[in-house]
Amino acid sequence: MKYLLILLALCIGLFANARIIVVGPNQNITTVADAVNRAVDGDTILIKRASYVLNNVEIRKRLTLIGDHYPTLDGSGKYQILTIRGTGITVKGIHFKNSGYSSVIDISAVEIVNSSNVRILDNYFTHTYFGIHVSNSTRFEIRNNTIKGVKESEQTSGNGIHLWKCSYASIQGNHLSENRDGIYFEFVTNSQIVGNFSERNIRYGLHFMFSNDDVYSNNTFKENGAGVAVMFSKNVKMNNNYFGNNWGPSAYGILLKEINDAKIVNNTFYRNTVAIYIEGSNRIEVAYNTFNNNGWASKVQASCSDNYYHHNNFMSNTFDIATNGSLVLNTFSENYWDKYEGYDLNKDGIGDVPYHPVSMYSMLVEQNPNNLFLLRSFIVSLLDKIEKAIPTLTPEELKDNKPLMRRVKL
Repeated sequence: MKYLLILLALCIGLFANARIIVVGPNQNITTVADAVNRAVDGDTILIKRASYVLNNVEIRKRLTLIGDHYPTLDGSGKYQILTIRGTGITVKGIHFKNSGYSSVIDISAVEIVNSSNVRILDNYFTHTYFGIHVSNSTRFEIRNNTIKGVKESEQTSGNGIHLWKCSYASIQGNHLSENRDGIYFEFVTNSQIVGNFSERNIRYGLHFMFSNDDVYSNNTFKENGAGVAVMFSKNVKMNNNYFGNNWGPSAYGILLKEINDAKIVNNTFYRNTVAIYIEGSNRIEVAYNTFNNNGWASKVQASCSDNYYHHNNFMSNTFDIATNGSLVLNTFSENYWDKYEGYDLNKDGIGDVPYHPVSMYSMLVEQNPNNLFLLRSFIVSLLDKIEKAIPTLTPEELKDNKPLMRRVKL
């Protein structure tokens, strides 16, 4: 009991010393930099609604910055606006605008370096090079921010949320558009990307490299230049996401390259050039997903092995599965294929004859993309019918031995 009273007294003393420092045109303190200099650990800086020009104000103290009706912190198109180097820092309710640009260094609206327990909440970012740039930091939260970049070119645009060498991050509920990549992860572990909306970015809605043991779920990725790329990682879980309208000669719902031991479950892929492209990847479970109206539902390269597709719905795709080799090291079982023409005499819900999802025409297109001009022609339909009767080009062992007669309820 004595120790509890001592702890309570210390907490009361701590909160009694915390102050609210008000910044505004008609206040005693008129600049954010001056407020940060005067503040001590535990203080809150309340920024009144106005426009303030900032040239890389650095925060090393345990402070809370709160905007009153979204004041604007403006980098004038030349400066980094805010740099955070510390622990227990919160930034909330502020409009960051016009961060500088450099082809040499990554200038951002907010940079977080060597920090922990930082929270960036409910802010707006407009016309920023990098929106939020985080490096060598752990246990932080970036939530409910709107980040709209400069949609010019890959060279002159930065990423909305950029993480390098971080761990235990929570990226949640953000809206990202017109950046180079909406969200970028490199060497990031044990982190979560949840409930974000990433659209109309120049390159990827999400770009993910050398990052293990991460989860991304309940996100929407749509109308991005090249879709989503997940590369050189392991133990990644991707569930309940929406990938839509990612069209172009090199666009994908998801591009998977050198990925191992991952799960892709309960996602929707709608109107992508290629819903899932897999190269050099192993032991991936693809289950309970819907592939609808894509060019290719999945391209599985011959360099992949031990991947398991089951209980997915394949509907209205131009091609269901494509591959570039005859060696089959992956398993397809108990999927629903709308092109399946088999029968179910014993009424157990499973087709009595296997389904071969790779068509002869898709193999010809894989070898020579110019063959696409024959799409939906009579000769293509005839060739596919002949191939089903007497297989010659398509890999005989790439088949679903238990095709479902009805769609999987998801």
